[in-house]
Amino acid sequence: MVIGDGPRERLLDHARAEAPNECCGLIALDGDRVVGLHPLENLAASPMRFEVDGARLAPLLLEIEDSGQRPAIYHSHTRSEPYPSQTDINFARFWPGTEWLIIGLAGPAPELRSFMIDADGTVEEQPVSGDGA
Repeated sequence: MVIGDGPRERLLDHARAEAPNECCGLIALDGDRVVGLHPLENLAASPMRFEVDGARLAPLLLEIEDSGQRPAIYHSHTRSEPYPSQTDINFARFWPGTEWLIIGLAGPAPELRSFMIDADGTVEEQPVSGDGA
């Protein structure tokens, strides 16, 4: 995933604004490049998990896919490393082939890491880079 400086700052701002609870949202990707961010409300209002309104999520997914882009999911971990939790892995089985960006706020500096999570629970880290844009 390639994230420009502007989108990276928007992701970090969203995560910090929601802390200590997790933030969540969708990313629109053109190839591997982040071209759109769609922050969503975490209905769970929890530092341990996130929940989104399906009535808001479905139209966003269609909008991203209809524009020829690929959706990815993002959320934050405010108290643990940015690695998929068992809750994330369990949820990911409903989203096969979807990339997951996790924003870590627990360390001394924010960290962004991306993962593909297979239906069988296999986690494979994906590269995340910036482009200075």
